[in-house]
Amino acid sequence: MGLIDLWRSSPELASKHVHQIIAVAGTGKLLDGSDTSSEFRDFLAAVDSAALCRYGEECLSLRFEGNGLALQDIANEIGRRLGFTVEPGVYRGSQTGIGHDGLWHRDGRTLVVEVKTTDAYTMDLATPIGYRRALADANKLALDASSVLLVVGREDTGALEAQIRGSRHAWDIRLISVDGLARLLNIKGNVEEPGVAARIRNLLFPQEFTKVDAIIDLVFATAEDVMQAEEEIQPDTGKPGPAHFHQDCILRIAQLLQTPLVKESRVLYASPDRSTAVVCTVSREYDPNTRPSYWYAVHPHQLEALSASTRSLLAFGCGSARTILLIPLQDFRPWVDGMNTTQLEDRFYWHVSVFRSPDGKFHLHRKKAQQRIDLTKYLLTA
Repeated sequence: MGLIDLWRSSPELASKHVHQIIAVAGTGKLLDGSDTSSEFRDFLAAVDSAALCRYGEECLSLRFEGNGLALQDIANEIGRRLGFTVEPGVYRGSQTGIGHDGLWHRDGRTLVVEVKTTDAYTMDLATPIGYRRALADANKLALDASSVLLVVGREDTGALEAQIRGSRHAWDIRLISVDGLARLLNIKGNVEEPGVAARIRNLLFPQEFTKVDAIIDLVFATAEDVMQAEEEIQPDTGKPGPAHFHQDCILRIAQLLQTPLVKESRVLYASPDRSTAVVCTVSREYDPNTRPSYWYAVHPHQLEALSASTRSLLAFGCGSARTILLIPLQDFRPWVDGMNTTQLEDRFYWHVSVFRSPDGKFHLHRKKAQQRIDLTKYLLTA
């Protein structure tokens, strides 16, 4: 039984230490081109981000054979979740190959990634720079649209930073700790605006920071996105803030669809191969004793993200994870023309207003002239 199948039959496997998980994959030893490596990478692509980041911490805090190799795979998976197209490198270099740890591609630019469990010793910076030049010679990347990203195990990187600043490669290298990379992933997973994710990725490329506007833009965009999530589609009830039971809904949906769903943003979840994608938004129940209702916001960029997958669904949690409406994108899309909208300076979104009738049926209410839509058939019963 492969590692993924073992995890599906025993979900508690994800709570084990990372070296214990590797031990039950393939032959239990990470080697280039091995079944162990393939199974471990597939497993990392399927677990939630909290587990992924915990495994990264364990690679630094626990001593086990191959901890640096496992950290390399974990860093590459974080890069993929940040929105890069990732090509894994090799665990061990050879005289005939190019020994980088990974290539992260996005928007015509490439990061040549090197992962180190510690920065206690100085590095020969010419080595990753040499990988970059060799990759350019092999037409794997463009030299003028690429740079090196060093991912190191400690936050106390002063000596290595000084080494980079004092070298002639300073404008070609960026440095981040494993913890810093995990924090970026956490930020991306808790915001919804696509522009924020692009700003996060941009921080990993070398740039001049005498002017700090780019960092300030990221901070404010992130804060604004969170505040918008708190304010959107709240009917005039005097009750602040939205509900928070997305993950409970996703666990039910993943079980129904028989595929793991990994968080990509505040409400977007997808299978590791991205063939399945779900936008999951939730609402508390309003006026439960008189006219029970649920209120949501759906954005154009969310529908666009769903369109990239072959199985695309919108999930609306109604009061709790016990009541979920699961609607295919192709059914939902024609309804938006009749919905009310909020138009802001830089964006707009649709209001999804769902009411539950005394007989237990769920209806979508749109503009006054539009017919109500019976949603009861989309109620998740499994």
